[in-house]
Amino acid sequence: MDPHLLRTFVTVTHLRSFSAAAEELGYTQSAVSQQIAALEADLGLALLHRRPVRPTPAGERLLEHAGPLLLRHRAARADVLRAGAGPIEQLNVVASPLACTPVIARSLARERLAVTLRTAGRESVVEQVASGAADLGFVDGIAAPSDPLRLPDVGSLASVGVAEEELVVVLPTGHPLSRRRGLALADLSDALWLQAPAAVSVERLREMAGVGGFRVGFRYDGEDLHTVLNLAAAGHGLTLLPSSTAPGVPLAEPRVVHRVEMLHGSLASGPAAAVAGRLS
Repeated sequence: MDPHLLRTFVTVTHLRSFSAAAEELGYTQSAVSQQIAALEADLGLALLHRRPVRPTPAGERLLEHAGPLLLRHRAARADVLRAGAGPIEQLNVVASPLACTPVIARSLARERLAVTLRTAGRESVVEQVASGAADLGFVDGIAAPSDPLRLPDVGSLASVGVAEEELVVVLPTGHPLSRRRGLALADLSDALWLQAPAAVSVERLREMAGVGGFRVGFRYDGEDLHTVLNLAAAGHGLTLLPSSTAPGVPLAEPRVVHRVEMLHGSLASGPAAAVAGRLS
């Protein structure tokens, strides 16, 4: 399948409009229609209903494969370009909200060139490093001790664990459980929890505990950790965070840790390789 046709298909599907997709991609509407027709002819299947625009069952299945395929294509191109690139003048780093630990921050401070750090969602970190939009990435998540994070497979990226620490349950001020030495996650399934990008999601809590519950008490769409802590202190919901970021009661069960991994492509030499070498 031609990746250009696949990209057009994904855009039309997401926007539910041929004209909106044409505007987004910089094509004419007739060109978009021709590309979708060419993709359908290649597969011998109808992929989109036209009125209204929505994917057919075959289109839904193709959409499941399209994201990983397009990311692989971008990753392969970026990997080839990295292999032939000269010295860089600025190190572009992307990190998920809780991934830039003090050790990582100090490592970046040793560079003699400009370093730009930006935050992004965990999946976006992988995509940006794979596609060459960032030189280095740091992504955090929850895992069993010494186990790698479950990240999308893009083939050309290396992933190295650089930090692990215990998790704590952050409770409201004066909460009766705050004097405990440890808490089991399953025992907190009836509590209200914060749903925020910087914290462990409610869905992940259910998965780790193996039980239902874990109702959302408050939704915060920002990435500011100070706001998350203020919301928890005010009683809007519990949250689970790495111990270095907030006071709380250690999570005793299940036995999991907050893990940070460094992502990079080809790093034969240069500042990105130097950072990777100090942390790996």
